[in-house]
Order: sequence, then C-alpha cells, then structure tokens
Amino acid sequence: MSDRLNDSDKVKTVLKAQGIKKSFASGEVVAEVLKGIDFELLEGEFVAIVGESGSGKSTLLYILAGIDKPTEGSVSLLGQDISSASDDVLAAMRRRDFSFVYQFDNLVPNLTVYENVTLPLMLDKRKEADYKEHVHEVLTYLGLADRLNSYPRQLSGGEQQRAAIARALVTNPKIIFLDEPTGSLDKERGRQVMELLADINRTRGVALVMVTHSEAHAEYASRTVRVSDGAIVETLRE
Repeated sequence: MSDRLNDSDKVKTVLKAQGIKKSFASGEVVAEVLKGIDFELLEGEFVAIVGESGSGKSTLLYILAGIDKPTEGSVSLLGQDISSASDDVLAAMRRRDFSFVYQFDNLVPNLTVYENVTLPLMLDKRKEADYKEHVHEVLTYLGLADRLNSYPRQLSGGEQQRAAIARALVTNPKIIFLDEPTGSLDKERGRQVMELLADINRTRGVALVMVTHSEAHAEYASRTVRVSDGAIVETLRE
C-alpha cells in the first residue's frame, strides 16, 4: 500500500465500524456470528475481506453496507451513522454515494443492459439527458458498448458481472461493496473481473470493500483483512 493510504491524517476515513457484534437466535440457542469487530476504510482504499465459509465475512460486509443491522456496535459511512439510519436515508445513499455488487449479477431479466445500468439513476429521478453520455462512457469502459440493448440471458457470465459492476459504477459512488464478485465465474473470467476492479480503484479512485474466498484475488487489494470465527485475526498490507 502507498504511503498516501497509510497516513490517516491526510486521507479521509470514509467508513468506520466499532464494536460490531451480530447474533442470531433459534429458540433458546444464540449463535454469535460477529464478536466485536472494529473496521476502518480510507478514501480510495481497496480492502479484501477473506475467510472460510461460516467465518462471518459476508455478514460483516452486509452490515458495513447497511443491508443488515448489527446486534451491537455502530457503523459510520461517509459521516452518516447507518446503524440507526432509516430505510429512506439508506436507499438514497445507495443511489448516490455507495453501491453493492452481489456474487450473482442480480440483474433484472426483462430489462436491457442499458436499462439495468441506468436503473439507480432512474430511481433517483434523474433526467436521461443528464446521464446518457456518462452511461455510454461507463459501458464503453467496461467493454459493453455493443451490448447495451441485450438482455441478461443473452450475455456471458463475465458480461453479466461487468453489467452489474457498470450499474454500481454509473452513480459515481465513493465506495463499492462486493460480495464474492468472481464466485460464479471461471478462472479466466474471474481474473478479468479482478483486473477491472483494480483498474476502477486505481484510475477512478473508488474505494472497494470485497469479500472473497480466493487468496489470489485478495492479492489485488491494497489491504487484506482475515476473518475467522467472527473476529479479525490478521491484517496484511500490500
């Protein structure tokens, strides 16, 4: 990692989680999934969260992104306490400030690539004339310029995931959260997606928080956070 990202006095903290705990109850049995995690993300940083299945890494990601609520603890995202924020506030932030990419592309099957990518802009009631050129620029950057009128079923797995990334990128977010973005792809397509994410981070300055089971893909990040049994057990920097 560069010195720029090591110096928290010069680089803005865009995400800070403190004392995150998450428990699930089933009858009289309580399962403690997260056991008091502290996490910080700096502006423009690329962090990979790794761990075995059941370690709590995906639960942590969903809490950091405001999709799930912690049982205890707080999450400040871009200066907003999202652990107590309303659904309306979080929805507005997802349309403007940060995005989420799922393991499976989560595209709307009856919408074209262009319509899928512009969906968050339409929901934010923006005028097409104001964003059409930007959308084409993003689709061209991601190699989808000739697929904008195609439907998800007509795309390859790699193209579907790139369309999902385009939808996340088109709002000019400060942070993109990614849950196993290469988990459904073969080795070569997974490598292509990782190179694309690294380029987005490097050239566009978007901070990335990615959950992955792949040690090789974690190497693309500037910092790796290892989670085991609901706790952070190791942090490695580039």
